[in-house]
Order: sequence, then structure tokens, then C-alpha cells
Amino acid sequence: MVGQRVGGPVLPAVGGRKPSYRERVADALRAALIAGELRPGEVHSAPALAARFGVSATPVREALLDLAKEGLVDTVPNKGFRVTAVSEKQLDEYTHIRSLIEIPTTVGLAASAAPADLAALRPVAQEIVTAAAAGDLIAYVEADIRFHLGLLALAGNEHLVEVVGDLRKRSRLYGLHALVEAGRLEASAEEHLEILDALVARDEGAVRAVMTRHLGHVRGLWAAE
Repeated sequence: MVGQRVGGPVLPAVGGRKPSYRERVADALRAALIAGELRPGEVHSAPALAARFGVSATPVREALLDLAKEGLVDTVPNKGFRVTAVSEKQLDEYTHIRSLIEIPTTVGLAASAAPADLAALRPVAQEIVTAAAAGDLIAYVEADIRFHLGLLALAGNEHLVEVVGDLRKRSRLYGLHALVEAGRLEASAEEHLEILDALVARDEGAVRAVMTRHLGHVRGLWAAE
């Protein structure tokens, strides 16, 4: 149940600060947007989303106002909030920026990341695989965000993590539904374990290859069905 996940951590705490309940609700709503559970053009009211997510309406309304500031939804007077669309050009730009940041940063971790820190991310990578097997798209996205931002956090640059986190907030993975139906989501999910294996082996070439392939798949997922 989605409501049960709202209470758990979605993003790594940056600078030791834990997210507020409002922020956790906003994170869960973002995950639903990214996973394509809430589609462009749809109008949702705070009470209806609160019932769907198993939480009260007030934090949902506050979270939606936060998402409106980020451009993820638009306010519709007397009706609620409309999910905004993302163009193919925007998605290409997001992928390009992510590749410029994430690939070299992750490759650098092959030399600098502590084995214990990498081991701590393995259960999160496994969560992604488990969610993929269950076809739970929101859980998949939540774990995917925790994994990648947690991995980047090992580089010690909080601003870098914030930039990539913002890019992820603005993305849409419309193709996830198609991958679930085709039984291909698990293969994509297992790439997270491949990334960790390559980092543990200190194999920079393998890390670069897997990360390049992974981001290429992600852009494919961003394509509209």
C-alpha cells in the first residue's frame, strides 16, 4: 500500500537532516509522477489523492503546493492540481546533464568509496529488483532514487546530489508500465547490482560501461508509451 511507504525514508538525508512528514508525502507524490501513475493532463484533488495514498488531506495539499513551485503540477481553481507534461526535448536535456554528472562521479567512486558504504547500498539495490518483480512502480522509483542519490552522496558533494535530485524530480518514466507488461523491468533493475559489483571490484571501465548503459535505458523509459 502506497500509504505505508509515505512514512518511510525516500531520499537520503542530506547534511544529516531528516525529511518532514510533508516532505515525505511530497516525495511519494513525486515517485507517483515519475512512475507515470499520475499522468500529464490529469487533474487531482488533495482529498482524492489523500484517500489513494492513505494519508490525511492537509499534508497532501501542502505537498502539492510544493510540487507546483517545482513545475510538476499546476493549480486549477476549484478543482485541484493538473499534472504538467514534459517534452521530449526536456527529457533529452535532463539525460545529457545527468550523464555529464553521474557517469564520471560514479566512476570516481571506484577508487574512493569505502567497501562498507557500498555494502550499505546493496539492500537498496535489492529493493529495486524486488519492486520490479512485484510490478510496484512507486516502490521501484522510491528505491531507485534512494540508491542513486545515496551513491552520489559518497562523493561528498551535497550540491551535486541536489542537482541530480532536482533533475529526477522533473522526469517522467512513462515506459515503466510497458516494461512491466513485457517482463523486462527486472533486467533493468538488476543493473543497480551490476553497478555495485563493478565498484566493489574497483573496475572503472566496467563502472563506466554499466552506468552509460543504465542511463541510456533510463532515457528509453522516459519516452512516452
